[in-house]
Amino acid sequence: MCGICGLIDFDNGSNLEQLTQMNATLTHRGPDAEGHFFEEIGSVQVGLGHKRLSIIDLSNHANQPMHSEDKKWAIVFNGEVYNFHEIRKELEALGETFTTQSDTEVVLKSWRKWGEKAVDRFIGMFAFAILDKTTQKLVLVRDRAGVKPLYYFHKNGVFLFGSELKALMAHPKFERVIDPDTTALYMKYGYYPEPHTVFKNCFKLPAASILEVDIKTNTSRVEAYWSPFRNIEKPSEFSEGETLERVENLLVDSFKYRMVSDVPVGVFLSGGYDSTAVTALLQKQSNQPLNTFTIGFDEKGFNEAPFASVIANRLGTNHTEEYCTHQDAQQVIPELGEIYCEPFGDSSAIPTILVSRMAKKHVKVALSADGGDELFAGYGKYKTTKKYLDMLASLPLPKVISSVMGSIKPIVPFSMLGYNAKRRYSKVEEMLASALSSTMVMKLNSAVLVPQELKKLVLNSAYELKTNFDLTSNCGHKFEDNLMLATDYKTYMVDDILTKVDRATMSVGLEGREPMLDHRLAEFLATVPYSLKTKNEDPKYLLKTIVHKYVPKEMMDRPKMGFAVPVEKWMKDELVEMLEETLSFSAIKDAGVFNPNEVENLKRSYLNGKEEDFRAVWFLFVFQLWYNQWMK
Repeated sequence: MCGICGLIDFDNGSNLEQLTQMNATLTHRGPDAEGHFFEEIGSVQVGLGHKRLSIIDLSNHANQPMHSEDKKWAIVFNGEVYNFHEIRKELEALGETFTTQSDTEVVLKSWRKWGEKAVDRFIGMFAFAILDKTTQKLVLVRDRAGVKPLYYFHKNGVFLFGSELKALMAHPKFERVIDPDTTALYMKYGYYPEPHTVFKNCFKLPAASILEVDIKTNTSRVEAYWSPFRNIEKPSEFSEGETLERVENLLVDSFKYRMVSDVPVGVFLSGGYDSTAVTALLQKQSNQPLNTFTIGFDEKGFNEAPFASVIANRLGTNHTEEYCTHQDAQQVIPELGEIYCEPFGDSSAIPTILVSRMAKKHVKVALSADGGDELFAGYGKYKTTKKYLDMLASLPLPKVISSVMGSIKPIVPFSMLGYNAKRRYSKVEEMLASALSSTMVMKLNSAVLVPQELKKLVLNSAYELKTNFDLTSNCGHKFEDNLMLATDYKTYMVDDILTKVDRATMSVGLEGREPMLDHRLAEFLATVPYSLKTKNEDPKYLLKTIVHKYVPKEMMDRPKMGFAVPVEKWMKDELVEMLEETLSFSAIKDAGVFNPNEVENLKRSYLNGKEEDFRAVWFLFVFQLWYNQWMK
């Protein structure tokens, strides 16, 4: 795992020192080695930078940027291609020779041999840039699931890219202009959905995409090379038994690949089904006890450590458990702006950072179990979405009802209708006005604030941007339920879950691997009927059935907790002064992004007991922490 960055300056206004400064911002991602490449190609300056975390081939020969023997190609690579040994043998059979034992060299020679089709062979997580000096083209590539991040900026005669936004911000031609439209999306979901970022003219390269820059013409194109939707309309004809066998074999193969490393590896274990599946199947294949890690909290309702300890004992792992105090967790909060380098509203980032710091004391690579809910239908929201959809679809003349709801909204006594009544009313109104589909219902239910609130809160926002929620219209689709899961895979998982884990682990130089996110598993599960994934109305039926072969059902059954800390309580108690200061009227007014009166209303509402306003207040709080870090 590493950090990469680079630039193309069409006006020849950059220099090596600026590239070095960009690279220096990524030291936490790769503290073991660094390298730079900077020269003129034609009449254009091109630079590549790399910060290395040594995992495969620890020798200096594998340092980057890496060049081809004839010096016509160069690569900077972040991530892992786990099946590089097999691809290397294929290339050697075609006459290629190698000077390192690294996957980076295999990626470079694969691209030279097969071009964009090379990525079809790769099993792994990656973000890389390859420069072809002969054709004068630079390509950026991101893995299918979006585990590894990649940002880019193209304006002012310069193209910049990097693993994190802070690398781009280090270049003097980068413009730090906050985008109010994307910020409205942030306040809606708690993250900036790809391809958007907090800044204008700055983008995330979407997962499973290739970006090509033509240096001669200063033009670029972005194309997707894979999609989680691709196999949904090819339903499997396997029996339940055959499906379970196929899924377990795919899991075993995927997990085995993720153990490839020249340094110690561990597993994050919460005691839930996803992390237990990873641990159980890996321990089955290992002659030595796995290193497993759990973080515990004293706060009741937030502590999974006892459950994880039971599972670790059952499976025979080498288990490490540490308890964190609320002071430990609270000390992380001021660091969120630096670690995430754009506003990020998922408060479970806090325990993720803490467990990463704990694991780093013992290992250099840690496996988590993200993606299990999206692949195996684990979230309760899927069932809720289906109920909403069935109810709304049964109503006659939905658009007429929506219009009537809008007309009478001013006189509806929302204060008498319970928790979050006005927002729920507005969401139903919007659902009825749109083409009803599971994706649309899930999109609207995921929103923390509704359009009327966003228009008043976010200054100068037109609020018209598209997101990956809008990639597919699945109204009446035969496989609508599986489309719902694929949409989550393409939105919430990549923009929230994977962003959270990458920045948390890499902030301490820990490589985080995602064994559930093997594209072969995703492609097969897309063909499995939703009804089998939730057989007997049991979420994750398939995964649970596999886990019960290794851990008894009675040992696993407990309420789903999630990975969280009680920030909602803290912000009213120990951290209320920080909240008041950070979201003061003058601070919000000076920043000029949000309406200070609306921010004050939300803050007072939350502090006076309206729990439904906490998430919006937390999003604002995190945004302002970020603003103070990067915009002042």
